[in-house]
Amino acid sequence: MNKKAVQAMQGFLEAVGVDLKASGMEKTPERVAGMYEYLFNGIGVSTDDVWGELFKVENEGIVAVRDIPFYSMCEHHLVPFFGKVSIAYKPHEGSIAGFSKFTRMVEIISHRPQLQERMTEDIARAVEQGLKADGVLVIVEAQQLCMIMRGDMAHGSKTITSSTRGCFKSDRESYHQAWNMLGWDNNE
Repeated sequence: MNKKAVQAMQGFLEAVGVDLKASGMEKTPERVAGMYEYLFNGIGVSTDDVWGELFKVENEGIVAVRDIPFYSMCEHHLVPFFGKVSIAYKPHEGSIAGFSKFTRMVEIISHRPQLQERMTEDIARAVEQGLKADGVLVIVEAQQLCMIMRGDMAHGSKTITSSTRGCFKSDRESYHQAWNMLGWDNNE
């Protein structure tokens, strides 16, 4: 356990008026420090090694992995945002990765203080670079607790971000096919 984080959390909680001597609160600084240590365990971790062995296939089609769950922390308020990530990519010369690699990569990137927009770009970049993919589309759909818990209390609201790279940017047919594979009807 990171003693500096525990002491800082204790100081913070006391500063906002939490009685750490109350029943059940005695170990809260340790628990919170441990939780944030886990939530931020993607800091400084590269996704380069996630991909492992790539496989060659004859298929020239688009590969899609939909609805990968994630939890992250908004860097502005350190409040969670969570949802799902969907990824479509066009393999370069039939080079693909195992599907579990995508969930691990999303976990690493989401376990950092984040903005949804940056996280979307980071995921697209990781797929493009790690697989040398000819095209990548990433869609992130999330609920932002900073929107829901304060201010307008926008219950039920979701934010959707996307990043498009490679042939999905230049080839309209591939672009629409990728969006459709991810369950979105994008006819712009």
